[in-house]
Amino acid sequence: MKTYVVGDIHGGLRALEQVLEKVQPISSDRFIFLGDYVDGWSHAAETVSFLIQFSKKYECVFIRGNHDYLMHRYLRHNDNNPLWLAHGGEASRKSYGLLSEAQKQEHIHFYENLVNYHLDSQNRLFVHAGFTNVNGINYEYFKNLVFWDRTLWEVARALDPAIPKDDLRYPQRLLLYKEIYIGHTPVTRMGSTVPLNFANLWNIDTGAAFKGPLTIFDIDTKEYWQSDPVYTLYPAETGRN
Repeated sequence: MKTYVVGDIHGGLRALEQVLEKVQPISSDRFIFLGDYVDGWSHAAETVSFLIQFSKKYECVFIRGNHDYLMHRYLRHNDNNPLWLAHGGEASRKSYGLLSEAQKQEHIHFYENLVNYHLDSQNRLFVHAGFTNVNGINYEYFKNLVFWDRTLWEVARALDPAIPKDDLRYPQRLLLYKEIYIGHTPVTRMGSTVPLNFANLWNIDTGAAFKGPLTIFDIDTKEYWQSDPVYTLYPAETGRN
């Protein structure tokens, strides 16, 4: 069995289908999705419908992203948060306008069953954004921080590689887990379109919502597969530019 981690999709269903064709998974494979399934490209609802069906064929873990949290608030409470609408929510709202009421209820169930993080048997942590508590993610007081926090990523990439782990300056949060996998902050902000690794933290958000590709990553071999830059698959759209 292989375990794959999937970066932020942001409604780019065409990219997800394309990269899965490259992976060629088998029925025993496992997929951990890092969240942000919606908000960006026009296939928000279609992406979630695809994932619901995909999970019937493969073992899946679906982690909650900040955009998924906001999408659920819209579906459940008709919360038209203006910042959400300006950062991809408008495309998602249009996409969801095409669903029947029964389909919307199925999607609400999907959003309500997302998990805030996943910790596997090898002490590898999967979370959309990060955490702040020095004792670990399960001690986080403000539970929603795990799909908003950027400090863990900032700490990891600012760490001097020469500092040994037993040095008091080494960030305690990074010592708690064998590996940490996140999305949320596109690596395109650092001029990259491939997963980046600092210390034991891997960032798999390769900018699918903007000018980058969508990435699927094998957590054991560190091999990865990518779609074309997602914007090229939606030539009539602007994504989250």
